Amino acid sequence: MAPKGEKNAVKIAVESKDPKKESSNNNNNTKPEPEEPIMSEPTMSEEDQELKERLETCVSTLINKENESSVTIPLRLKALDVIVDELKSATSSMTSVPKPLKFLRPHFSDLKGFFEILQKDADEGVVLLRARLADVLSVLAMTMSDTERESLKFKLAGMKDYDTLPTTQDDNLGCWGHEYVRSLAGEIGQEYNARVLNGADPELDTPFKDLLGMVDVIAPFSISHNAEAEAVDLLIEVQRLEKLKELDNIDGKNYARICLYLIKTADFMSDPDDLAEMLEIAYTLYLRQGQYFDALRAALRSGNEEVIPDLFAQCDDPLMKKQMCLLLGRHRVNFEIEDGDDAEELNELIGNSHISEQFLKVAQDLDVMEAKTPEDIYKSHLAETGGFSRRRDSSGAQVDSARANLASTFVNAFVNAGYGVDKLMTPDNDNAWLYKNKDHGMMSAAASLGSILLWNVEEGLTQIDKFLYSSEDYVKAGAALAVGILSSGVRNDADPAFALLAEHIEGDSHIMKCAACTGLGIAYAGSGREEIIELLTSVVESESTGSEAMLESSLASLALGMICVGKCDEEVGSTLVQKLMEASDEDLDHSHARYLCLGLGLLFLGKMEKADAMLEAVKTVEHKIGKYAAVLLDTCAYAGSGNVLKVQEMLHHCAEHLTEDAEHQMAAVIGIGLITMGEDTGAEMALRAFDHLLHYCELPIKRAVPLALAILYVSNPDFGVIDQLSRLSHDPDTEISQNAILAMGVVSAGTNNSRVAGLLRQLSEFYSKEAGHVFCVRIAQGLLHMGKGLLTLNPLHSDRMLTCGPALGGLLVLIQSGIDLKNTILDKSHYLLYYLTCAMNPRMLVTVNEDLSWRPVTARVGQAVETVGQAGKPKSITGFQTHTTPVLLQVNERAELGTEEVLSLATVLEGIVILKDNPDYEPEEE
Repeated sequence: MAPKGEKNAVKIAVESKDPKKESSNNNNNTKPEPEEPIMSEPTMSEEDQELKERLETCVSTLINKENESSVTIPLRLKALDVIVDELKSATSSMTSVPKPLKFLRPHFSDLKGFFEILQKDADEGVVLLRARLADVLSVLAMTMSDTERESLKFKLAGMKDYDTLPTTQDDNLGCWGHEYVRSLAGEIGQEYNARVLNGADPELDTPFKDLLGMVDVIAPFSISHNAEAEAVDLLIEVQRLEKLKELDNIDGKNYARICLYLIKTADFMSDPDDLAEMLEIAYTLYLRQGQYFDALRAALRSGNEEVIPDLFAQCDDPLMKKQMCLLLGRHRVNFEIEDGDDAEELNELIGNSHISEQFLKVAQDLDVMEAKTPEDIYKSHLAETGGFSRRRDSSGAQVDSARANLASTFVNAFVNAGYGVDKLMTPDNDNAWLYKNKDHGMMSAAASLGSILLWNVEEGLTQIDKFLYSSEDYVKAGAALAVGILSSGVRNDADPAFALLAEHIEGDSHIMKCAACTGLGIAYAGSGREEIIELLTSVVESESTGSEAMLESSLASLALGMICVGKCDEEVGSTLVQKLMEASDEDLDHSHARYLCLGLGLLFLGKMEKADAMLEAVKTVEHKIGKYAAVLLDTCAYAGSGNVLKVQEMLHHCAEHLTEDAEHQMAAVIGIGLITMGEDTGAEMALRAFDHLLHYCELPIKRAVPLALAILYVSNPDFGVIDQLSRLSHDPDTEISQNAILAMGVVSAGTNNSRVAGLLRQLSEFYSKEAGHVFCVRIAQGLLHMGKGLLTLNPLHSDRMLTCGPALGGLLVLIQSGIDLKNTILDKSHYLLYYLTCAMNPRMLVTVNEDLSWRPVTARVGQAVETVGQAGKPKSITGFQTHTTPVLLQVNERAELGTEEVLSLATVLEGIVILKDNPDYEPEEE
């Protein structure tokens, strides 16, 4: 038996000696088993036994239940010192509690009682004893207390006592070890929230003075001991993230981990002010460390473009400035450097004037310069399997030859985009291809030149020029649109798009007006140019009525949205809302009125709560399109934010069972994809939600699901998503299947994915009699092989941290058209497909010298791995292969330099990266 006084001694169960069993055993003449000695407690090593006795002696001296006069305060302090030393020196592993803590457990309540007795005495010696004991109790309470936040309560009581003593206490937190500091940080957060709930003002420091005093010690301690994430979490918990700027121990070794954690955590902040604060602090820390490229990324992520001039003013490195300009060009920021000897060169980089040359060099290097014909893409000879093709009605293919030629025009434009040569439009063969199309088809055919000559403004204009003087209005309109497409994302001093298109905006020709509006929208996407805004606003405000006037107005609104994408321009916004309010019901029933709503949504793309005032105004529109506009504006405002509450709101819209007037539900489904794009966990949740929508919802909602999948996985042909879209592409409902086919094109855009290519070939056979379906298949095939596999449509870049507004806007034009394909893309507005050129970007990594001449080096390319919050220097890619630059990157891939001989000026290896020699590099001796 264990001694009575020791309640917590470990007992071992021993077989009982039941007298009945014994007697029965004796009757059976079996020998009784020898008795085993009863163990009272597990055997303890001499060392442990000695430690236990020493601690018990110290506790009994400290408490002094007998009230012996010889036990003075100094003696008690000495006894307490022994306990403190043992606790501090105890080492613990993940699997065991430190021995001193284990042996002091039975005395915890006695020590607490003694602490209460000491409260009554104010003598200086007693106060010191009480303060030291409070520290010990705080450590013990970490593992033993049943009361909430008792560890913190004792710590605060101890600190209060220390404040009254003349001597200060050095590092009274960190010396107790990491686990204790971590536990205390958690309790501080809980206590802070409890005080706020009880009415304390979080803006003031006074109600939290005691807690913040501890935070000022814990945060630097955590950062010094490689627990940066915990320091940031604590400061977020007590809403004092600004304190990070004041810490001295953030240096070159740990700033990167802190900033990465801040930027990634910002995505999960529901309050826009918190999000802005986190990104602003990351920006400040990067700037303090002289990391201008990363500071620029943080500024662009928060949409804070006002700081760009300051950044360039502070940066002294001309090479770093060039690298920053390349990033601004990729993000389509309309910024101009006015001072400095190299201003002209830097402005050219921001204006993307180099992009065509570098892209063509990569194409040459990869040997894909030869122009492809649409037939090279269709590979019809592979699709005609066995008797199937022979049974097909031979006249079927000729029924809609104009439609087939139109499809070939787009395939040719997408596949040869940016190469400057093709086999239909650029050869001088009397423009035979143009005249194989009719009316709007001729317009798209002429406009395809802009796509083929994409980014090459100088040469492109000379080739397009002759069509601008054609006698055919549609060819002229197509040429005007081609000028806009050609200039997409490229800034030119001559400003050709504005010079050539402005006159047509004010002209009388309807088709020229439509082409000019669309061309300006594509050419100046994201630029926010005032003179163009004024020009287009006049079209929106026009008092003309009728179908044609509404079409012009809608296209001008869309162009305004693209030009001011994410700029929250109040004037443009109020113009568009006014148009919605004043337009007649007949005008708002127009199939293109949705582009007016989309233009409004694009103004606030990704700007969250800044759209609230406009949203209230839109809700006053009585026509059914008002609901659609409100949902579209709301989802655009929260695009890429991953805001769960907004996703729930969109799901609420889908809960109504409507079979007509359900366009707002379709916009809500697309909105779910739009809000969750770019974030893996959110995308997975959205996929599950889409499964439920396909099972339980009405037809209009099902029609929008493929479009939502497309926006979630742009240029990222995920196996499961392609599978889902392949199933939906055979759906009996025409619109579901057409949307699914187009979505397959968007999801696989620019990847040359062989699986998707096979599926699309099968679909072209399956739907050979359905002109609309075949057109969609052809467009999807064109997108799949876009730029012969060298381009991407994905709007996310810079390691998926930044979202390019014009690129996302261009994609949304196609996605929103999918709500009513029959009256938009499949009717006469197919030229709106060229808005995709705003999203087209080379998916290359090119390493260059300071003069932008190529410098091939080895680079490792592999799947990106999330390294946020991980200790040490974790690998950021996995399953990599080593290549020599230039290399192509998939959406979820990341690159690293494979040599230490050079250093890159960009921390993210994407697009064009400038290299410099590593001064510390020493070549290995052979």
